[in-house]
Amino acid sequence: MSRLENLKRRARELKRKIAALFLAMRHPRTPWYAKLLLLAIVAYALSPIDLIPDFVPVIGLLDDILLLPLAIALALKMIPETVIAECRARAVTNEMERSRVGRFGAIFVVLLWLALLILAASWAYPAFAQSPRDAAPPIAADVPYSVRR
Repeated sequence: MSRLENLKRRARELKRKIAALFLAMRHPRTPWYAKLLLLAIVAYALSPIDLIPDFVPVIGLLDDILLLPLAIALALKMIPETVIAECRARAVTNEMERSRVGRFGAIFVVLLWLALLILAASWAYPAFAQSPRDAAPPIAADVPYSVRR
């Protein structure tokens, strides 16, 4: 198996695990403290604020590489096995529906970015498209001496 195929397989597995954790967070038999930890994990993973900023070499990504998996493992220990098994099964069966919703979400995001780009261009165009007659008159120092008399 090539490296690319291995990475794709691992990415699909990670998506399933995240979906299962999301379903477990919403499951009624999940303890409240596990739900709270899962909510904190999701908030930290999606937050632009990190304990150690990502631009710091090596250590910046270390918190994401170590803290998140450790927190996920702790949350999995807090959730009953039956709930996790049920959520994993639901995550696999809902995969097709999620991919369709994911496509619609991607299309929405692309259209939103295009609309913002068009809005920014329409706002910036008048500032950059001045005609020469709208330009400021020359300063007296720029006019040759013979013309000033």
